[in-house]
Amino acid sequence: MLYFAFGSNMSIVRLQTRLPSARWVAVGSLTEHRLRFHKESQDGSAKCDAEQTSDPEDKVIGVVYDIADDEKPILDRIEGLGSGYEIKKVEVTTDQGILTAFMYYATQTTPRFKPYRWYKQHVLVGARENGLPPEYIAQIEAVEAIVDPDAERRKSELAIYDS
Repeated sequence: MLYFAFGSNMSIVRLQTRLPSARWVAVGSLTEHRLRFHKESQDGSAKCDAEQTSDPEDKVIGVVYDIADDEKPILDRIEGLGSGYEIKKVEVTTDQGILTAFMYYATQTTPRFKPYRWYKQHVLVGARENGLPPEYIAQIEAVEAIVDPDAERRKSELAIYDS
């Protein structure tokens, strides 16, 4: 099944750590949406959301992955399906044409939370390794991020890039 990742799961290392079956399909864009770091997380930080705007000038750029059907419940649990994220089908424009994929969108948002630096780093790793446009990467870089007070979690999250 096709999954559209636009946040930390754009990083193939991060996604395959979670879902070994994940295979890259294409970079794509979703119109009438904009990338926001405002999804309320249980750890006290903000995570990514593709906020629907209905403005045809807005777009979220991300990565379409093919994942095994039997691994989707794992991703649902990790993403918190039903607890701040829900799923919808979207039409993603790629160099292979328009692909129908599912994505998670935030149902619990707050502007007062900021992403942790390690989370933003996952998003940037994925954006860079997939060759997203420099101006889009610059927008992500400009997002204010904070230090995670849990040093062990911070270290653990970024350890996947050490090998």
